[in-house]
Amino acid sequence: MSANQPMSRWVELGVLPVVNLLVALLAAGAVVALVGQNPVDVLTFLIRGAFGTPRGLSYTLYYTTTFIFTGLAVAVAFHGGLFNIGGEGQAIMGGLGAGLVALWLSYSQPAWVVLPVMLMASIVFGIAWAAVPAYLQAYRGSHVVITTIMFNFLASTLLVYLLVNHLKPPGSMSVESSVFGPSAKLTSMRDFLGWLGRDWPASPLNISFFLALLAAVGVYFLLWHTRMGYALRAVGSSANAAAYAGIKPKHQVMIAMGFSGALAGMVGMNEIAGVNGKLLLEFVSGAGFTGIAVALIGRNHPIGIVLASVLFGALFQGGAEVSFEIRGFSRDMVVMLQGFIVLFSGAMAYVIAPWVNKGAVSLVSLLSRSRHKEEPGASHG
Repeated sequence: MSANQPMSRWVELGVLPVVNLLVALLAAGAVVALVGQNPVDVLTFLIRGAFGTPRGLSYTLYYTTTFIFTGLAVAVAFHGGLFNIGGEGQAIMGGLGAGLVALWLSYSQPAWVVLPVMLMASIVFGIAWAAVPAYLQAYRGSHVVITTIMFNFLASTLLVYLLVNHLKPPGSMSVESSVFGPSAKLTSMRDFLGWLGRDWPASPLNISFFLALLAAVGVYFLLWHTRMGYALRAVGSSANAAAYAGIKPKHQVMIAMGFSGALAGMVGMNEIAGVNGKLLLEFVSGAGFTGIAVALIGRNHPIGIVLASVLFGALFQGGAEVSFEIRGFSRDMVVMLQGFIVLFSGAMAYVIAPWVNKGAVSLVSLLSRSRHKEEPGASHG
């Protein structure tokens, strides 16, 4: 079997990410050992901190929620042939939209009015911020990578300007908006499970986690079970071939970036409506860039993105526990571990892919032959 043989789909989606993760953990473990720490202890505390208690699990799923949104945003654009690096800015603008609605309505309207309008505002603001780079790519030839990076800085600057000059309460020294009214608050997971008769610890986890899962299901059906998704993926595979088939690539660029911006914009529902209850400067905190790594590890498939988001949520939460429990193990080392995972799941993924593909297919073939030989009468014609 040639190393250049096309990779089986089941190997690409199921085996390769696991192998990449194991290689990344081995490499990170070697570095941890070199700096005088025990890799087994570090991994044990990390897993225990992320999944060992209900509170730790809640924090893991809280981070997971944001990463699902940003990972899906990157994946939808990627299937349309675009590399959207603007998830950070689109998430900022989505949060700004949700926050403006909350400041406007949360003291005068009930939650059943405020929360859906906040969600729609986060989607619309995210779409609007992605639409300009999309238009420049489709109709003016400006590369979407460059324009989305620029728009990240513009979104951050706009948020600073509005908070400092218009949204900050008079006399306040903190660069943040006024506190939202109670109707702008999403139900926490503790309250939600309490209604179901189950006790759960207080944490930032809220019901936007279910919104993220619904978004993942929606993206799956959009991409693989609708004509729109087929057209989008066709353009992403070959814009010239899609145009020959009657699909308009420029329209698909706008559609792909629109869905991407909408998904990134919904980050605001988790961070603004679910946790902070006000607009803050750093409420996104790099989640847009983490979404790129999540999409790479998840192979731009919604199921893979959900699993990769759990992985990064565990790294964020478990890493905090490790830095607290193990003396001399800093947060920088946790960032190093994340970097190894990104390296081996992104840049290095297809370096080892031919050997992984060859080994996996050979193993399956060997097992199939062995099973055939064991069947009664298999040697008779």
